[in-house]
Amino acid sequence: MATIFVRYVAIAMLLAALPAVGSAQAAPPGALACTGCHDATVMTDLSLEDMTAEQIVAAITDIRSGARDATLMDRIAIGFTDTEINAIARWLAIEGYR
Repeated sequence: MATIFVRYVAIAMLLAALPAVGSAQAAPPGALACTGCHDATVMTDLSLEDMTAEQIVAAITDIRSGARDATLMDRIAIGFTDTEINAIARWLAIEGYR
């Protein structure tokens, strides 16, 4: 009986993940790496959930230029072009957290 329950739970978890997989496929290069620290399911100081694409772009640009302190993001942001930052920010603001 417990085995059947475990199977149902596993199937339910897989089905629940399907919409996220669809969004992940549409993610621009580099965007999925963001979700490691900026997890949409956990509200922390790193959450981007309430930020617009413009706010995310501004934050990443400030971090990249050194105008905003960061412990790790400054090393990541320097590797992205403005075009990539805009695409990632749009995806995070629209798809990544929906």
